[in-house]
Amino acid sequence: MTAADSVDTPLNICLLGYRSAPYGGGQGIYLKYLSKALVEAGHRVDVISGQPYPHLDARVSLIKMPGLNLFETGLGSLRFHHLRSWTNILEWTGKLTGAFAEPYCFGRRVLKYLRKSGRHYDIIHDNQCLSWGMLQLQQHGFPLVTTIHHPITSDLEIALNAASNWRERLLIRRWHSFLAMQKRVAQRLRHIVTVSERSRRDIGRAFELDANAISLVYNGIDTEEFRPRPEVTPIPCRIMATASADAPLKGVRFLLQAVAQLRDQFPHLELLMVGRPQPGGDTEQLIDQLGIADSIRIVSGISTEQLVTHYAEAQVVVVPSLYEGFGLPAGEAMACGVAVVSTDGGALPEVVGEAGLQVPVEDSAAIADAVATLLLNPLQREQLASAGRARILECFCWRRAAAQMTDYYRETLAR
Repeated sequence: MTAADSVDTPLNICLLGYRSAPYGGGQGIYLKYLSKALVEAGHRVDVISGQPYPHLDARVSLIKMPGLNLFETGLGSLRFHHLRSWTNILEWTGKLTGAFAEPYCFGRRVLKYLRKSGRHYDIIHDNQCLSWGMLQLQQHGFPLVTTIHHPITSDLEIALNAASNWRERLLIRRWHSFLAMQKRVAQRLRHIVTVSERSRRDIGRAFELDANAISLVYNGIDTEEFRPRPEVTPIPCRIMATASADAPLKGVRFLLQAVAQLRDQFPHLELLMVGRPQPGGDTEQLIDQLGIADSIRIVSGISTEQLVTHYAEAQVVVVPSLYEGFGLPAGEAMACGVAVVSTDGGALPEVVGEAGLQVPVEDSAAIADAVATLLLNPLQREQLASAGRARILECFCWRRAAAQMTDYYRETLAR
């Protein structure tokens, strides 16, 4: 009998992430909290990650799989010893030509490592790398499951629509060229799981898969870390958003336009943005054009505890995304007991439900109206804050997600 044959026997689990810092996006948050929840469920968990590395629970082992990390070090960081690796050369030339080669190169490195040192794992869980290396792991007999959070085709479409000229569109298409690999790999994977019903439908359509064959395990929210802070007094007219400020997908443009509309009614309005815009980028330019720089405070690279404090200081949290595969910022704010205004983009309605105010995507006037409604109605803010916390506790805890994922692992192994 193997470890996978008994429902009571802990599993040896290996989670993979090509870049996994929690402040870099939802994939890093997913690795951090899923690995922690699986360890607390009694399993043994390793995480193999490229840079930037994840922040993990002390009980989770991190196996570093460094690449060139060119998005932080730049093309000039190449050294002679890097040329000994064909994978390094591919990563460098990909960046040089405007492509995003990290998933492909990470897959090559992980394949080499696991073929040599990974046979003791009961399950390998790929976190949306979707590279040829993952397919080869499956072909070499490794039990592999893959999480696809949402199809990056959504990001591509929104970025192309936001581009101002053909040169930008050409660069965007080049950067997203890895999508051709992801689509072909996904079509040949045996075990795919996603994090929302909306993502399941969209992945099926974008990758030409049978959506019914994609399993669903909702993300969780760590309700011990993300919690109300009753000792913190909310700052009057403080609203907050956590978003990649220059990513069109996150809808920051429409939030900034809403702030400009709200300033006459609320002269002391302040937007706290978690996520630093690119210097001279579209977000900074729009802030200057709207003349709202004095109404915006920007923070980045903060700890989870600092993030929770900022949530507690906000009267309203806004999630202006055009699309979310799940909607972690909305879930975190709700877990912290803060009233939420969100768009209806992607899976946000599944997360927010009736516990927040929802507005159409790309509608700055609707965002402004919803924020004004909550700033003027403290009782409604309190009701939504309470309902949001209750909804997260009931529907989206990591303990539940880990139990469902464990069942999925065992079903996969049983096949």
